[in-house]
Amino acid sequence: MALKNPAQIDQMRPAGKFVAGVLSSLRDVARAGMSLKDLDAHAHRMIDDAGAHSVYLGYHPSFGAIPYPGVLCTSVNDAALHGLPSDRVLEDGDVLSVDFAAQVQGWVADSAITFQVGSTTPEAQKLIAATEQALAAGIAAAVPGGRMGDISAAIGAVGRGAGYGINADFGGHGVGRTMHEDPHVANLGKPGTGLKLKAGLVIAIEPWFMAGGDEYVIDDDGWTIRTADGSLAAHAEHTVAITKDGPLILTARD
Repeated sequence: MALKNPAQIDQMRPAGKFVAGVLSSLRDVARAGMSLKDLDAHAHRMIDDAGAHSVYLGYHPSFGAIPYPGVLCTSVNDAALHGLPSDRVLEDGDVLSVDFAAQVQGWVADSAITFQVGSTTPEAQKLIAATEQALAAGIAAAVPGGRMGDISAAIGAVGRGAGYGINADFGGHGVGRTMHEDPHVANLGKPGTGLKLKAGLVIAIEPWFMAGGDEYVIDDDGWTIRTADGSLAAHAEHTVAITKDGPLILTARD
């Protein structure tokens, strides 16, 4: 686990600003009739124009059946995480989660948003709002002297309080020169336990909730994670630096 000094955290700001800008742009352009590949191409153009570098494209961890084929994770409705960009065309009311990470000037930032395309429904909006509230609660707990379990418990309390399914197999992680660094940031935990939080720790905090139960399945592509019961899912994420003055959201969107 590598702590960053204040100068290094400042050096991470351009990556955070870029990632935030791409997600905001994608939310603005996403509409019914567009394919997931259209969205991926839009983000790819922004990466090229900025001289940035995709950390998704070609990424091939042990669980992936193929190297990752895009620069975005685009997960729709019952897909919670790691949805592959494809020819699937978005429909009015689809719940779309977009996860995006990029490297700028040698530093990585990682963030995700979930929103409905076009028309909204109370069920989906409640789920999305709870996920965002959990992210805010996790960030508020990311203070020097606290414990990792404080972040995890804050996230879990919001999700369980709203009656949503939570699975801690996939969660947040350290961020720095690479996309995935230690430590793991679980979405369930016990306050006062786990790693002691120190200034200089930079982590991606990323709750994802399921409208049904806690279980998930993985598609044959080895990537796309779906709710086991076909219920809706939502995902929210920010890259956060823990500083002596508290949490600093590097991927904050205007």
